[in-house]
Amino acid sequence: MTLDRIGPRDSTPGPARSNPVPVVIIGAGPVGATAALLLARRGIRTVVLERHQDVYPLPRAVATDDEVRRILQAAGIGEEFAAIARPARGLRLLDARHRVMAEFRRSGHGHHGYPQTSMFDQPELERLLRDALARRPECVLRGGVEVTGIGPDTAGPVRVTYRDDDGEHHLLAEAVLGCDGANGLTRDAIGADWEDLRFEERWTVIDGRTKADVRCWEGVEQICDPDRPATFMRVGEDRYRWEFRSRDGDGDEPLRELIAPWLSPSYEGDFEVVRESRYTFRARIADRWRSGRVFLLGDAAHLTPPFIGQGLCSGLRDAYNLTWKLARVLDQGGDERLLDTYESERRPHARHVIRLAVALGWAMTGGQDGAAALRRRVLAAACRVPGLTEAAGRDLGRPLTRGPLVRRRTRRGLAGTHCPQPWAGVDGRRTRLDELLGDSFVVLTAADPWPSLNALAHGLGARVMPVTGLGDDGTLAAWLRAGRADAVLLRPDRVVMDVVPAGGRDFTDTAAWASLLHTTRSPHPFRRTAEKSLLRSAAR
Repeated sequence: MTLDRIGPRDSTPGPARSNPVPVVIIGAGPVGATAALLLARRGIRTVVLERHQDVYPLPRAVATDDEVRRILQAAGIGEEFAAIARPARGLRLLDARHRVMAEFRRSGHGHHGYPQTSMFDQPELERLLRDALARRPECVLRGGVEVTGIGPDTAGPVRVTYRDDDGEHHLLAEAVLGCDGANGLTRDAIGADWEDLRFEERWTVIDGRTKADVRCWEGVEQICDPDRPATFMRVGEDRYRWEFRSRDGDGDEPLRELIAPWLSPSYEGDFEVVRESRYTFRARIADRWRSGRVFLLGDAAHLTPPFIGQGLCSGLRDAYNLTWKLARVLDQGGDERLLDTYESERRPHARHVIRLAVALGWAMTGGQDGAAALRRRVLAAACRVPGLTEAAGRDLGRPLTRGPLVRRRTRRGLAGTHCPQPWAGVDGRRTRLDELLGDSFVVLTAADPWPSLNALAHGLGARVMPVTGLGDDGTLAAWLRAGRADAVLLRPDRVVMDVVPAGGRDFTDTAAWASLLHTTRSPHPFRRTAEKSLLRSAAR
């Protein structure tokens, strides 16, 4: 076994280093790669360990929402992703005869500044992320390796052991992010168990490509058929996905018969099957997401049935929530308790999303008994209630629960919600708001900043930005008025942490969060002095 150097293993001479790597990330899928890029934006170096040498070629996730588009923007690939994404209109529920029961429209411009639903091909996203990793000197990607051990769980650096063609190696890390999926070893390493949320079904997933005139709505269709529930969506110009619940004896039913409702009876052209796989859709959540400096993210922490397209989205939300806090602790003297808020904030939201997906799944697929038929009739009747479909079509996110970093006084206040992201105008140039805000804390104020506000912002290293004169057509000023706030403190993930109420002069609860963000502990000096030559990105 060798103690690996910080940086890619190459011909660079020099002894093995004993200084720990700031962060080791296990898994270079979208969650792990996004976490590495978000940390890099804050100057935190990472080594990403991935068992696949190259991008996994088969499509998996195909939908994302506007909040996640904003996260990809923060990771530095917003424009590149826009080139491969296709806006979708929303969701339709159809009966067994493909008649529309309900339609949940999604806006082309959501709260976060992007279409509320976008379709994409996951391998294309992963290529964008890997290319971005290669451009960041803070990121090292090692592919074709197998992680074999994590631990022990002590107060010191975490030891990560991995194997490649040259033998076994280990790294010491200040923190480890387990982005290694439902079958990875990180969850077992921290002693976490699955909590079963009572949904498990076998489905067949078919990704196809055809030039046929496919009957489709530019969104997602859920077929609420007691005999054969299904999901259908257009992914690209000639790319489509079908998902069918499996039945006993499946395997002999011809593919063309399964997809016949979407094709003209006279069509005799080619149909290329990109992938046909069987999956077990499950609803589960880990009972703990952290042990010391080892964390679970994405499918390692939660499994969501795909009916509302939130599996990958939840994982990227994990990365965005955790990375700024981890950077604050590692590099800016933040209190270790800051890391406790990762699970306390993300776990309730992940559970909420899973339950929404399970509810829709049972409405679609709840079997063929009398209760299932009654559920579908109730669903059809409920969807005819005026305003209900519009309400259901709003953002799937909900405000974060009250905690050390969310100072909520009322249920309807701005604290815990996301700041909108309008287009802004600066020096005659249009740009998205977050590009102006940067990567740290920001105080948005409806009035000229006053001395105490400036002093607090200075202590946080935050910018103070009056919303007047931003060229955003008054979006932010109207948002503050609606929330009865004169100013808000935005966290780096654009969540409102605290509020100055209308007519007030101070934030509501500074004492609750100030101690978490500032300590007398100094950042580790080696992070500022480590050799640049050992930080070149490399993919094995």
